[in-house]
Amino acid sequence: MTQISGPLLIPGAPRLAYEQAGAGETVVFMHGIGGNRSNWREQLTAVGTAFHALAWDARGYGDSDDYPEDLSFPLFAADLLRLLDHLEVAQAHLVGLSMGGRIALDFYEAHPQRVASLVLCDTFPGYDSSVTPEQREAFIRSRQQPLLEGKAPRDIAPLVAPTLLSQNATAASMQRLIDSMTALHKESYLKAIAAMTRYEPVAKLEAIRVPTLVVCGDEDKLTPPAVSKQMAEAIPAAQLCILEQAGHLSNIEQPAAFNAALLDFLRGLKG
Repeated sequence: MTQISGPLLIPGAPRLAYEQAGAGETVVFMHGIGGNRSNWREQLTAVGTAFHALAWDARGYGDSDDYPEDLSFPLFAADLLRLLDHLEVAQAHLVGLSMGGRIALDFYEAHPQRVASLVLCDTFPGYDSSVTPEQREAFIRSRQQPLLEGKAPRDIAPLVAPTLLSQNATAASMQRLIDSMTALHKESYLKAIAAMTRYEPVAKLEAIRVPTLVVCGDEDKLTPPAVSKQMAEAIPAAQLCILEQAGHLSNIEQPAAFNAALLDFLRGLKG
């Protein structure tokens, strides 16, 4: 069985925590806005049999440090560069879910030579002009208001979790997501909501020149399959995988199917 080691810390400000498994080409897993590195445990175990698999806690998440300043979304990509440089990884396969997918796209545009492939899971390329600034601010208020009024992440987790999972999600998947959201750092989460929603650039999907797999749950309400299909059509030669009976956290709800699709994609790149 593949052994997972960690948490390990990348020095600097803020320090970044990660855990890893296996050896070989590096595959980096990046969680969503309500997650942490524990969301990827099944993937580290599976992918670590053939690759060097690692999952981070983004700044302000999990065992990574919080930070005093406001969050500028490109700082996530800068942190990923710190991670790769610290580990002396010249190129990595990037796997990002939701916010993690946007970080992967952001990083690719800034450092395309450091990316071997992209796996974009239950994500989207950014808000285009059809989403007005007023709509963005309304979304921020809807997510932040309960916390600003004194609630803690543990209070909102049972309310938000069902909206992110499929209709017939198991109790184990539900509890896993509730636990993940309960562990959020309140102030850093508030910053992440604002930074991601206000981030202006839309990824230039047609300019992507690395092998890309787009994955989505068939019951994802937040970033529906139609969004993933449009992304796959825009990215040259991209592959598309729609997982059945899965919502926005497709890797948690359907880990076996997710891992099979991911490993098939990654192993195909070696051939």
